[in-house]
Amino acid sequence: MQANRKQLKKLNVLKSRSDFLKMREGKKWVSHGLILQIRENGTSDTRYGLTVSRKVDKSAVRRNRIKRRLRSVVCDVLPLYARPGVDYVLIGRPQTATRPYESLCGDLKWCLKKTGFLKEDAA
Repeated sequence: MQANRKQLKKLNVLKSRSDFLKMREGKKWVSHGLILQIRENGTSDTRYGLTVSRKVDKSAVRRNRIKRRLRSVVCDVLPLYARPGVDYVLIGRPQTATRPYESLCGDLKWCLKKTGFLKEDAA
C-alpha cells in the first residue's frame, strides 16, 4: 500500500544542521538496511531527514542513489505507519544500496515498532 498525495504533503524535511544534532537526544535503532533516529518535536508535524556519510561510500553518485532509495522508502512508509509530532532521521548504510526495496520498507517498519513509534492503528 502506498501513501496518497494528502498524506505525503504532511511530511516536512529537516534541513538545518541544528535539527540533525538534536536527534542525538532521541532514540536510535539499527537494522540491516538503515539506521533510524527518532525524537519528538513538540508539534503536530511529521518531519524527516536523510544522511549518508562518506564512510558509507566514497562515490557521491552512489551516496545520492542511497538517499533516493531512502527518500522513496520514507514516502511509502512514514505517512502510513509513523506517529505525527515526531522527527525521523534515516541514516544510510552500505547495504542500503543493494538491499531489496521491500526489505528496506520492512526494516523501517521494524525500527518504528522496536522504538515504540509505530502508529497504534497501523499495528
